[in-house]
Amino acid sequence: MYDIFGKYGAIRQIRLGNTPDTRGTAFVVYEDIFDAKNACDHLSGFNVCNRYLVVLYYQANKAFDKINLDKEKEKLAKTQAKFGLNT
Repeated sequence: MYDIFGKYGAIRQIRLGNTPDTRGTAFVVYEDIFDAKNACDHLSGFNVCNRYLVVLYYQANKAFDKINLDKEKEKLAKTQAKFGLNT
């Protein structure tokens, strides 16, 4: 992993999935955001040991937006139930 991803910049850490649900996944954390973007652009679809890499750029703000959206939907459902509104 360090050989493949290290070509694009300094790596802070690599975390491998260690549960049955996360088996086959890894998080590669770069020191510089531009190195991460460069690696994502170049390694997505790269063939390693007859398997193709799927490389995604993680954006924390999008993950938190989804969590907040789920909370808002839950709040809305409770309010609708409280006032007897069905949509």
